[in-house]
Amino acid sequence: MKWHEMRADEVTNAINTDVESGLTSKEVKQREQKFGLNELKEAERPSAILLFLNQFKDFMVLVLLAATLISGLLGEYIDAIAIIAIVFVNGILGFFQERKAEKSLEALKELSAPQVVALRNGEWVRVLSKELVPGDVVKFTSGDRIGADMRLIESKSLEVEESALTGESLPVQKSIQPIVGKDVGIGDLTNMVFMGTLVTRGSGIGIVVGTGMNTAMGQIADLLQNAETMETPLQRRLEQLGKILIVVALLLTVLVVGIGVLQGHDIYNMFLAGVSLAVAAIPEGLPAIVTVALSLGVQRMIKQNSIVRKLPAVETLGCASVICSDKTGTMTQNKMTVTQIWSSDKVWNVSGTGYHPHGEFMYRDKEIDVAKTKTLQQILTFGALCNSAAIMEKDNDYILDGDPTEGALLVAAMKAGLKKENLYRSFEVVEEFPFDSVRKMMSVIVKDKNGKRFVVTKGAPDVLLGISKSILWNERQEGLTREYEEKVKGAIESLASQALRTIAIAFKPLSSTERIETSYEAEKDLVFIGLQGMIDPPRPEVKQAVKECRDAGIKTVMITGDHVITAKAIAKQLNILPTNGKVLEGRELSSLSVEELEEIVDDVYVFARVSPEHKLKIVKALQNKGHIVAMTGDGVNDAPAIKAADIGISMGITGTDVAKEASSLVLVDDNFATIKSAIKEGRNIYENIRKFIRYLLASNVGEILVMLFAMILGLPLPLVPIQILWVNLVTDGLPAMALGLDQPEGDLMKRKPRHPKEGVFSRGLGWKVVSRGFLIGIVTLAAFMIVYYRNPNELAYAQTVAFATLVMAQLIHVFDCRSEKSIFERNPFENMYLIGAVVSSILLMLVVIYYPPLQPIFHTIPILLRDWLLILGMSAIPTFLLAGSLLTRKTA
Repeated sequence: MKWHEMRADEVTNAINTDVESGLTSKEVKQREQKFGLNELKEAERPSAILLFLNQFKDFMVLVLLAATLISGLLGEYIDAIAIIAIVFVNGILGFFQERKAEKSLEALKELSAPQVVALRNGEWVRVLSKELVPGDVVKFTSGDRIGADMRLIESKSLEVEESALTGESLPVQKSIQPIVGKDVGIGDLTNMVFMGTLVTRGSGIGIVVGTGMNTAMGQIADLLQNAETMETPLQRRLEQLGKILIVVALLLTVLVVGIGVLQGHDIYNMFLAGVSLAVAAIPEGLPAIVTVALSLGVQRMIKQNSIVRKLPAVETLGCASVICSDKTGTMTQNKMTVTQIWSSDKVWNVSGTGYHPHGEFMYRDKEIDVAKTKTLQQILTFGALCNSAAIMEKDNDYILDGDPTEGALLVAAMKAGLKKENLYRSFEVVEEFPFDSVRKMMSVIVKDKNGKRFVVTKGAPDVLLGISKSILWNERQEGLTREYEEKVKGAIESLASQALRTIAIAFKPLSSTERIETSYEAEKDLVFIGLQGMIDPPRPEVKQAVKECRDAGIKTVMITGDHVITAKAIAKQLNILPTNGKVLEGRELSSLSVEELEEIVDDVYVFARVSPEHKLKIVKALQNKGHIVAMTGDGVNDAPAIKAADIGISMGITGTDVAKEASSLVLVDDNFATIKSAIKEGRNIYENIRKFIRYLLASNVGEILVMLFAMILGLPLPLVPIQILWVNLVTDGLPAMALGLDQPEGDLMKRKPRHPKEGVFSRGLGWKVVSRGFLIGIVTLAAFMIVYYRNPNELAYAQTVAFATLVMAQLIHVFDCRSEKSIFERNPFENMYLIGAVVSSILLMLVVIYYPPLQPIFHTIPILLRDWLLILGMSAIPTFLLAGSLLTRKTA
């Protein structure tokens, strides 16, 4: 169908839809069955079987399987079957870990999927763009991503950036007129909008004519295949660490095998022991555990209203040193309420809160009738007409659809009985120039019942004052002299000092012949009427969140487009602005270069009267000073700053799709306190990863050293290969996973931000790994030697004691890993997952030792009670010896 050649009514008939009420739920379901979901086909994912087989492609596992094959050929069937079983179980664990991580990331994709506003069953509702079907009526505005191919039926100053399709970077102006002609290129279809393109200006309504692979984007779908799997810097560093550990493990294994053979041990046994040791030394589960820890942490963050769009942000959150946050909606409740109206040096107070349209108008403490006060009625009427918001009643509550500032103006008019739908019976809006952050205003051209036209403008008071030629003073139009200007500025300051945000209202009558085609023509030589002052109270939880951030070494900076006095008042209420803290205004910021801003940026806590373009300058200046910057934003113009920040944060409720796509973190509730929670979770995820690295590597060092020292001393093997593999699978795997779920330490948010280039082994972690590993190896060997020398004929019994000592030493050490300081710092029962993992490991160890059918497989003999005292005493030494030395140092 050549939709672009048809008129709007022809499109409606051809696709069988209703532009007044949209599609019904039944029609949507039928069309979804016919056309499928509105999504591009993705490349096939590896099947579950392939994913499972991938678990066995690791070089060391392949060597182990080869050794097992040799073992089977030499008649050692029990050993061969046991090793294969352990490798198989390890493969299953790895498979489930990868599937869990994959599903977590799929859930994240779903959560951050773009949404659209569609007309269904007569109501505008928000739906996922993949749920759109041909015939859906969709509305969109500046900052939205187009969800499907559509034929426009309404366009208000609409411009769309289509570079993803055409390669043309400049936005395309759109219209609704049919386009006829041969060989019309996609860039010339100005009455169509296409899936994946971005609205940069204005608003529009379209009818969906193409979905999924039947869109222009579907024809080049290979360009938008699966997003690449993101690896965090930590994951890359651990991958490199794994390669180093493989080399180290192989060298140590060759050393152990070589010494063993030289001392007369059987070559086959030493080869198998060496391979088992190499497998044990390499924490092949580390990448999977890191991925699971990240994805589980991300799931926890979702429950706390923050969606991570880019995994590296989880790491960076722990390094954040400055949070630059918007004021409105993030630090405040975003429920604007008009409380004062000013005109002609008169101030009317308005009662009522939120979006409930009930309240009184008072003048000098006396209630007044708005209908008898012409100027007040005019201000309220114009505020409602120059307005894109709507207030809807639902379940005995009033809900805002649109911008909170516009909602406040609408509610103020409704309190005076001036409902928008009633006003539309007397006035017709014939043209609209939507708000944008450069002009800082919005205008409409209105025609009354008599056919008279006039411009109505609302916006920032200082901007409107600058483009006004006259002022309405006591219902008379006067020239805007300096004296009147000073009075208006005085009123703005007076309202701002009460933490009120001010919106100015102005108008301009038009002659019958006057043509207005641009916002510039509309917004000049205006008649200034008055101001509406509204309050957006701070969120109660933000003050505590700001304090916790300060304790964590994170500076909070407020950024707002509001008047400097309003910004100061809110910043002081939230304890953001210290006594000597600076406040910088947008005009001062414009005059400074990035280098000049760098000189003072550390002393600035509030940026007022700023435009989104200023945010990029603020980010750059802070980064140049060495800060890791988190920057919030919601509009199209915020996207460059969000992208440039170390952690870009967009708003889930008010944020545009452009802002969300540029961000690495989305706040579902638009709340500053959620940023603090996300930083805390980010820090905890990183600390938990350090915990299980510490545990796994210390355990592996212990396993290698016990074998190496035994070889050097000319002793028999303290552990048989199958026992080493068992320790690697059970004792290492389950507790390490449980450490990834550990709760944050009490002082986590009292520590300074982590340096982004900090290595995994910093803050003494490398020493802890080596020292604990060394002690675990020593005590295991000591327990083996004591029992072996007591009765050299019972080698298997001594090996069983060594096996139990190694397991218990590691399981006690896991509790030491929960704190940077000492095992005594934390309650062991805080992490019940860890308790469960340790108890499971102990029970499985006891089954291997005492269950007769397993004894020949694992070469174990039941241990006597007296030797359990030796095992427990020895296994406690590595943890309590070092913990005791720490306590001694503290006391000293």
